[in-house]
Amino acid sequence: MRYWLFKSEPDGYSFERLRAEGTTEWSGVRNFQARNNMMEMKVGDRGFFYHSSCAVPAAVGIVEVVAEAHPDATAFEKGGDYYDPRSTPTKPMWQCVTVRYVEPLAHEVPLARMREDPRLVGMPLLKKGQRLSVQPLTPDEWKIVLELSKS
Repeated sequence: MRYWLFKSEPDGYSFERLRAEGTTEWSGVRNFQARNNMMEMKVGDRGFFYHSSCAVPAAVGIVEVVAEAHPDATAFEKGGDYYDPRSTPTKPMWQCVTVRYVEPLAHEVPLARMREDPRLVGMPLLKKGQRLSVQPLTPDEWKIVLELSKS
């Protein structure tokens, strides 16, 4: 099993919305590295759902990958926010995965709290200029964030 961090603005798509819907395609990602990260995911991989671009950015819950990378249909929707004329159904450029709601963290883990923990110094989220909406985590980073959520 691999571990990931999925970033979303709560005003755009929140963890509470995922809880209500049960599953969602992680679509609309238009960064090649983030897309490549999704292409590495396998069913059963786990991830933190992370609220970004808000008053208190934080890991808020856990998701599980339930469908591996497949063409992102939002790229084909003319007039849509994520339309890309270079991507076609016969030659899709963008991929997405499907994730399901698992559970909220015992306590949200704010970005500031992660920055304070020296064990997380190498975590991609904490690196300067890191903006990827889908990022890998090591098993140790996963365990540390879970530990922080329980204290």
